[in-house]
Parts: sequence; C-alpha cells; structure tokens
Amino acid sequence: MTVAAILQYKGRDVVQVQSGESVLAAVKLIAERRIGCVPVVDEGKVVGIFSERDLLYHVAQHGPSALERTVGEIMTAPAITIDMDTPIIHGLSLMTKRRIRHLPVLVDGSLVGIVSIGDLVKYRIDRIESEAAALRDYIQTA
Repeated sequence: MTVAAILQYKGRDVVQVQSGESVLAAVKLIAERRIGCVPVVDEGKVVGIFSERDLLYHVAQHGPSALERTVGEIMTAPAITIDMDTPIIHGLSLMTKRRIRHLPVLVDGSLVGIVSIGDLVKYRIDRIESEAAALRDYIQTA
C-alpha cells in the first residue's frame, strides 16, 4: 500500500503558512487547529516545515523574542517530502531514521497532502487487524 491510500481516506486538505509570516501567527494557527506542524509554502513550493519542535528549540535559545521572528527564520529546511506512490512502510522507515513525525506529500513539486506518523501507524494496524480477521475466518470455514 502507498501513501495515496491514506490520503484517499484522510483527505488532502493541508493547513500551510508562508515563510514571511510571524512565528506567533503560525503558533496560533497550530494551536487553533490542534496540529503538530505546518508546511511552509512560498510561491506554490514547499520550502520547509514549521513544527512544535522548531518552536521549542528557538524559545529555549532566544526566549519569548522567538515569537517575533518569521517562520522562515526558524523552520526546518529543506522539508523531507514523499510522493503519492511512496509505500507506507518506506514512509515509516523514513520517519524513524530522520526522527520526524510529519511528511508533506508532493505531486510534481506541488503540495497535495501531509501524513503523520500516527496516520501511517493507524493504517498499518488496521491492515494487520483486517488480515488477521480474514485468516481467522478462513481457518474457521476450512
């Protein structure tokens, strides 16, 4: 299975910000939407990702003045991205190796969705449970 299956279920609506926006505005958006990150998109291209971790690291270094900076100054760049054909297990592996929790999904360089580690794990668990149920049914009817 690929990431396309998750986006088909989850949808492709992605909250995003521009690099010139203030960190405070991005933090308010993240809090309001109860999400862990936002892709940073300028002129239709993903230029980075702004996450809770980025905020924590910069507040720890610079104190409250970090909120006055722009997202572009403290985002993680470049963003690690995947495409719709990426196998789910590869996405999980990439997240584990790179110690990240979100992957923007691109098609021809344009943002079409975002998946979290929770999305990928949930999908894998659901598939495993479904396969186990099918095997139990098969065994019982044999």
